[in-house]
Formats: sequence, C-alpha cells, structure tokens
Amino acid sequence: MHLYKNWRSIVSTPWFNSQLLLIWFIIGISLRLANLTAKPPWTDEFSTLVFSLGNSFLAVPLDQAIAPDILLQPLQPQLAANIQDVWTHLSQETNHPPLYFFLAHWWMQLFPTQNGLVSLWGARSLAAIFGAASIPAIYALGWLTFRSRLVSHLAAAMMTVSPFGIFLAQEARHYTLVILWVIASFACLVIAAHHIQNRTQLPIYLVLSWVGINALGIATHYFFALTLCAEALVIIFLAWHQSPNQAKLYLLFSPLWQRIYVVAAGTFVAGMIWLPVFLQNNYGNKLTAWIQAPRAGIAWISPIFQAFAAWITMLYLLPLEAPQLAIMIVSGVVMLIFLIWALPILIRGFKVQLQQPENRFITQVLAGLVVGAIALFFIFTYFLGIDLTRGARYNFVYFPAVILLLGASLAVCWHDRSIGKWKITGKKAVILIWLMGFFSAVTVVCNLGYQKYYRPDIFVKLIQQTSQVPVIIATTQITHVHIGEMMGVAREFKMQNSPSPSPLFLLAHQDQDPNTSTTSLENTLKELPRPFDLWLVNFHAPIAEEVEKCEPETQNMPAINGYVYELYHCK
Repeated sequence: MHLYKNWRSIVSTPWFNSQLLLIWFIIGISLRLANLTAKPPWTDEFSTLVFSLGNSFLAVPLDQAIAPDILLQPLQPQLAANIQDVWTHLSQETNHPPLYFFLAHWWMQLFPTQNGLVSLWGARSLAAIFGAASIPAIYALGWLTFRSRLVSHLAAAMMTVSPFGIFLAQEARHYTLVILWVIASFACLVIAAHHIQNRTQLPIYLVLSWVGINALGIATHYFFALTLCAEALVIIFLAWHQSPNQAKLYLLFSPLWQRIYVVAAGTFVAGMIWLPVFLQNNYGNKLTAWIQAPRAGIAWISPIFQAFAAWITMLYLLPLEAPQLAIMIVSGVVMLIFLIWALPILIRGFKVQLQQPENRFITQVLAGLVVGAIALFFIFTYFLGIDLTRGARYNFVYFPAVILLLGASLAVCWHDRSIGKWKITGKKAVILIWLMGFFSAVTVVCNLGYQKYYRPDIFVKLIQQTSQVPVIIATTQITHVHIGEMMGVAREFKMQNSPSPSPLFLLAHQDQDPNTSTTSLENTLKELPRPFDLWLVNFHAPIAEEVEKCEPETQNMPAINGYVYELYHCK
C-alpha cells in the first residue's frame, strides 16, 4: 500500500506528466521523420513544392518534346522569388488558400537543394513537425476538456501512433497545420459550451481568440469550414436543449449569445475574404473533378466503405498494401479480429463516460462534433454530388475529436480489472491497443499502408528494364496535376543519375476536344528520329495515326499505381 501511494504521488506530479508527454512527442516526431524521403512525391506534393517556391506550372512547355530538366524547372529555387510570387501563382493556378504555402516558402529556404531541385526532406519535414505538435496540442485539449491527466496522456499516446496522423504528417501538404487549428477551435468550443451550460458570458479574449483561430484555419484549408459547420451544429443543439421553451427567445438575445453571434459574424467575414479568390479561379472545377464523378451501380455504396476505412485507420492499419498476397490476407484477418475484440471495449468506455455526471456533457459535445461532421460528409456526397469520402485526408475536419474520445474511452478501460473472455486487465488491453497503433504507424512509414497514389520509382525501373532505345513519354495535360504526374517520373530519372539517355516528355494539352492531344502527339512523333519507344501514360485521347505505324508491346506488363500506360516500339 505504501508503494502504491508513492507511485500515485509520483504520477500526479507535474514533472512526471511533462516527462511522459515528452516521451510521446519524441516517439511521435521520430515516426513522422522516419523514411521521410523514401516515398516519391505525388502530384499534390508537387503543387506544394512549386507554389511554395514562388514558381509556376505555366512555364512548362506544352505540345512539344521536352527534356526532364525543362520539365523540372519549376522545382528549382529562384533567389528572386518572394511571398508575392507565391500568392500570385497560387491564386491563379490552384484552389487553396496561402497560409501554409507562405510558411513552406520560408522553411524550404533553410535546406540545400538536391541535384539542383528543392529538398523533399525539407518540404516534408515542416508537415512532420506540425504533425508532432498535435501530440502536446491534443494533450492540452484533453486536460481542458476532461481535467484528467489519464485521458490527456492516452489521447496524446494514440495521436502519437495514429496511422492516419502519420500518413498526413509525411506529406508536404497543409493538413497537419490545419489539424492544429481544428484542435485550437475545438478548445474554444469546449470553453464556450461550458459557458452555455452555465449561462455565463463569454470572455472577450475567447471571442477574439476563436475568431482569429477560425480565420487562420480557413486561410490554411477551405475545408476547415466543415469543422466550423460541425461546431455550429453543436452550438445549435446546445441552444435548443439548454433552456425551456418559454425562455428560448429571451436567451437568444442575452449577452452570452450576443458574443457567440460576434464569433459567428467574425468567422463569416474571415471566410468571405477568400470567396472572390475562390470564384475567379479558372482551375477550381478541373482540380476537383475527381470527387465530382457521376455515381452508378456499386458506386452508390462505396462512400460508406470508404468512410469506414478512414475511421479504422485513425486507430490502426496493418500492411494491407504489401506486395505479398499472403501478408495482405493475414493483415486483413488480424485487423478484423482486433476490431471485433477492441470495438466493445471502446464502446463500453464511451457509454461509461456518458453516464458520469462530470463528463456526460462534454462527451456529448465531442460526439456531436464527430456525428455532425460525418453527417456533413454524407450530405455533400449523396445530395450535392461531391464525394468527400474519396479523400481520406479530408477527415482532418473531426480527427482530433475522434482521438480525444478514444483517449476518454481508454481511460475507462485502464481501471478495469478484467476485460472480456480473455480475462486480461484493462491496463494490458490499453497497452495492446497502443502497440497495435505503433505497428500500424510503422506500416505507414514503410509504405505498406496508405501508399502513395503514384509510384514513379517502379515505373522508371520498368522503363529502364524494357526500353533499349531512346524513350518518349506522352500524356494528356489538362491541369498542373498531369504535369505533376510526369514530374514524378522525370525526378526519378534525375535522382538516379543513370548513364542511359533520359527520356523526352510530351504534355499534349487538352481542353474540350480530346483530338487536340491526338494532333499534338501526331505532330511531335513526325519530328523525332527513329528508333524510339513511345510510352503513352495516362493518355486519354484517340490514338494518332503515327502511333499505329509502331509495334505495340505484346508481353503482359505489370500494373503500377498512378500510371496507366501502353508501350509502342517505333522502329
């Protein structure tokens, strides 16, 4: 008993809690920085690299054969580029707000170039650091919400190893920064919810902080507005249930609600600032066409499975994308068994938190955020024709609330003496769940789960093994996404410093008429000396007559992520 009391006193000290949080942070940042450049960049990351440098995709020549160095020029840092250049090209060529790109512009200047190109490690490390910062941030939100060191530590521990969090942190994108704004905005909501419950006025500092945080969130990613909509739904729910019917009208004009209206108005103004930029962008619809595809047949139910897969990966993910089929099958079976075992534990912990008077209210608030956000996702998907479930990364909108609820549920489990038929203690069950998360994090780090959408490294090896003559790679180009697809291939050739001749690239521009790409390919092939191998990659246009004079490859070729190709030998 004496040892137990001593242990309790040690655990409750600020020194112990700060050291334990430091351990979570060290593990978290180590996982996020591990193998950071082992995976090739994909199209969205090329957007970050190019625009953050203050460069433009419009400088890449179209409808002509170009060398890799010309294609890769937008990845070369320019000493004269500044923030104004970042904003100019970003606002004209893409559909994202600028805050993260400004920060990346300054950050990437700290790192030397790699073969004359911007440092991929430097670009990705910024997102990794923001991702690691979410660990102490979720700890702080846990303490603010539940006033429990145990809940805070368990939430931080799960954020440390969440495969979804690792996935976002290892990409040169803005999602980890916007997650920090989501956590901060949730913290403001938690404080405001208590004021609504107690019918006390919001402090001025909270009003100003909340508006400022929301403004920064919108300036980082427009989908942060979905977080704000989920918060609005929770506030409306609280307003409806926290007062009797006869008092509702009076309370809606009380000083408490007046300040909430100020927050809403300030946030609305902060969002409207970006509306003219968003509307005048000529590339917006083209860049989001992939989530607006028409739905038919099984596609009507696919969003449900896509959403469920994203929810699971917030907790764990084994090597489902390993090259060996046996590993994939075993991983799937283990994940299913683990889900069957862990889900009742997590549900029970959630129910217990709802039953505890001191935690019921705030647990309902967090659950409302998650349910409200998910409802918005499905409204956009099924009623507005915008399938948000296709992009797992968009779940950043409510990801911190899921992690915090997970920590609260595990805190209940921690005190259980026996769990289920296996009769293991709650502490052992929590440790098993965390270890599963750790192995899942390693899965993502090793590119065996949440694989990159494009694998130019594999594609380049195939070209080198197959083609013994000069190579031209042709694709249809509509937006800078398609330029990024080819940049990935060109970058792989450049990084390998192969003695063999580098290929030529043709970006056959296509607007409304696919035949324009066909004509571009036809004219280019007529100018090239033979022999050469023609690789049509993601080429969505009729085949040119000049191509039909070449011999198609007859052997079966492997499928490669992101690259649908055909090979023709032009002798």
